Amino acid sequence: MKYFVSAGEISGDLHLSYLVSAMNKIDNNTSFFGVAGKHSKEAGVTVIQDIDELAIMGFWEALKKYKFLKNKVYEYIEFIKKEKIKKVLLVDYGGFNLKFMELLQKHVEGVEIYYYIPPKVWIWGEKRIEKLRRVDHIVVIFPWEVEFYKKHGIDVIYYGNPFLDIYKRISKRGEKILLLPGSRKKEVQNLLPIMLEVVEKSVNEIFILKLAKKDHLKWINLDISKYKNLEVIDNLSLQDVVKQSKYSIAASGTVILELALLGLPGVVIYKIDRLTGLIGKYILKLKYVSLPNLALDREVYRELLQGDCKRDNILEAIQNIDKNREYFEDQISEIIKKLGGNNIIEKYAKFFLEGK
Repeated sequence: MKYFVSAGEISGDLHLSYLVSAMNKIDNNTSFFGVAGKHSKEAGVTVIQDIDELAIMGFWEALKKYKFLKNKVYEYIEFIKKEKIKKVLLVDYGGFNLKFMELLQKHVEGVEIYYYIPPKVWIWGEKRIEKLRRVDHIVVIFPWEVEFYKKHGIDVIYYGNPFLDIYKRISKRGEKILLLPGSRKKEVQNLLPIMLEVVEKSVNEIFILKLAKKDHLKWINLDISKYKNLEVIDNLSLQDVVKQSKYSIAASGTVILELALLGLPGVVIYKIDRLTGLIGKYILKLKYVSLPNLALDREVYRELLQGDCKRDNILEAIQNIDKNREYFEDQISEIIKKLGGNNIIEKYAKFFLEGK
C-alpha cells in the first residue's frame, strides 16, 4: 500500500517518523512518499519536499509564502495522481494541510484522508472544525480533544500520547540549566538574546544551550564565547542534556511536553512580532499555551510570553522552581499520569494499516 504524507514542521516530522517505523514493522509492503524531514526520511519515507523549505512563523511570513505553498499543493496532487496513491496521511501543520485536503478532494477521486494530530481548533477557534468534518479519519493525541470533537458530533481515534512510548522519566539529573531557544530563525533571534541575559546575570550557574544546528548562532549578532558559564551543544539528544540539568528555559512548543515526560521542570518563553502577537491575542482562547499546563488546567510550567518575556521574570521563575522542587516533581507526575497509556504508537500504526 502506498501512502502520501504531509508533515510540514519538525514536530510533525518526528511524530510521522515514529508512525512510519511502526507501520513498516507490522507490514513491510507499505511505502511512503511526500512532505517530510530527516527523521521520517530515516524511517523510510521517500521525501519529495523537504520541510526545511516550508518552515514559516507568523502571519506575515505565511502571506509572503502563499503563492509558493499553493504551487506546491498542485505538485503533490499531480504526484498522487501519477503514483495512483489512495491513502493520504496529514500530520499537524494545519494552515497548509487543510488547504491541501480541500484541493485534493476537489481534484482527485477515491482518496482516503487521515488527519493525525489535527489543527488545535480548541485553541484557535472552532470555525475550522467544519473543514475537518470532511476528513475521513481524525486521529488525536490529547485526551481533552476526544470530548471536544464529541461535542461537535465527530468521532475521533485516541489511544494516548505517542511521546509516552519515546520519553521516559529521568530521575537522576544534574545541576545545569538547559536552554532551548527553538529551531526557527525568528525564535532564535527573539529568544536567545534574552536567554543570554539570564546567563550573564547568573554567574554561579552553568547553562547548556542546545541548538537544532550549531550554525544557528549566526542568526544573532552576539559573541557567544564571552559567556564562560555556557556550554553550546548540538550533537546530543534531548534525553542526554536533560540528564545533566535541574530545570529548563525553553521556547513554547512541543518540546515542553517532551521535557515534562522526561521529568524536567522549567519556564516557557515566547516572543513574536507585534502584529502576529496582537492577532494571536484575539484568536487564542485558552488560559495556557503549553501542553503540560493544558493537561492539568493549571500553570505548572510558568509561561512568560510577549511583554512578560524578560530577564528578571525568567530569573524569578527559575528561583521559584529551585525553592519548590518537590512540588514541581509531583505536578510532573500528574501530567504523565494524565497522558498515560502503553504501546501507543503501535496502536496508531495498526489503525492506519487496518482501520481498527
